[in-house]
Amino acid sequence: MAVAIRLRQEGSKGRLFYRVVAADQRFKRDGRFLEILGTYDPQKKESNINIDLDKVNSWISKGAQPTETVRSLIKKVAKVAAAK
Repeated sequence: MAVAIRLRQEGSKGRLFYRVVAADQRFKRDGRFLEILGTYDPQKKESNINIDLDKVNSWISKGAQPTETVRSLIKKVAKVAAAK
């Protein structure tokens, strides 16, 4: 089973937000998932990314592959966490 860390689209038309999830690559984009790792709301100006880095690192150590978009979000969160 190949696990991907990717975005899951939620919300209503014109007001979308995303959950960062660990899911089998064969599952649909908005279908089943294994675990919720965080959220991303592109319409908010402040603090729009909320990702649990411990859970993400745990999944990556088990072989999960983040998508390009999620990889960039993880870098942003890690950068903010390192600055604190």
